Amino acid sequence: MISSTSNPQIKNLIQLQTKAKERQEQNAFVVEGIKMFEEARDGGHLIKAYVTEALYKEKLEENQNYFTGVPHEVVTEQVMKAASDTLTPQGVLAVVRRKEYELSDFIHKPSVTLLLLEDLRDPGNLGTIIRTAEGAGVNGIILSQSSVDIYNPKVIRSTMGGIYRMPFVYVPDFYKAIQEIKAAGISVYAAHLKAAVEYDSFSYPEKSAILIGNEARGLSEAAAELSSYNIIIPMEGKVESLNAGVAAALLMYEIYRQKRHKLETD
Repeated sequence: MISSTSNPQIKNLIQLQTKAKERQEQNAFVVEGIKMFEEARDGGHLIKAYVTEALYKEKLEENQNYFTGVPHEVVTEQVMKAASDTLTPQGVLAVVRRKEYELSDFIHKPSVTLLLLEDLRDPGNLGTIIRTAEGAGVNGIILSQSSVDIYNPKVIRSTMGGIYRMPFVYVPDFYKAIQEIKAAGISVYAAHLKAAVEYDSFSYPEKSAILIGNEARGLSEAAAELSSYNIIIPMEGKVESLNAGVAAALLMYEIYRQKRHKLETD
């Protein structure tokens, strides 16, 4: 049993929790909780698990083979609290392999919905967007390098497991990526406050992409100019803009609604 926070493995856990550079160099990230651990284990992504003595005994009482074949260490409650990113740890942490994707994995399909995120900074926003994107049938998320790290613990918690299932890629040149996406026959719709056309007045094609900008500044003019169409979400009152996650959800589900309607009526 690991009982000291000075243990090299625990030090490494904390590094992975707090430093994006470590996550990138080790090609790994940390998840917390039973559901996230089990999904990583069952999906073959697990590197190693760390579990408190109490939870370890509880799970073995339920199923003697629960940890069979699973690389793991039992740790004290104190060590778990030190390594956890939450105030109330759930008793298990797991180091998981990162997934790698390429832009080409997404764009050469007969039917595709993509989400393009420029300089998104809020971890909770990104996590919610990933979770919503999975629900709306989005095929992939493309992020600018300046966006928040998708493996940030706060992002991972907000995805509710979507981090395992939603393909994504960070691109070194976001504007070039938009051009490549358009060259592949994908229409790009930018959420823009100065647009004149409302988002639900379009008939979105089979190959569509939604472009969402920074929470505070919105889209850069360079990105907006590269889009196929600029669209707006109508608002009442004195509200100047919607939360990026809310805006993305409305646009993703409008495309999803139209695709479902087409399938049901064909």
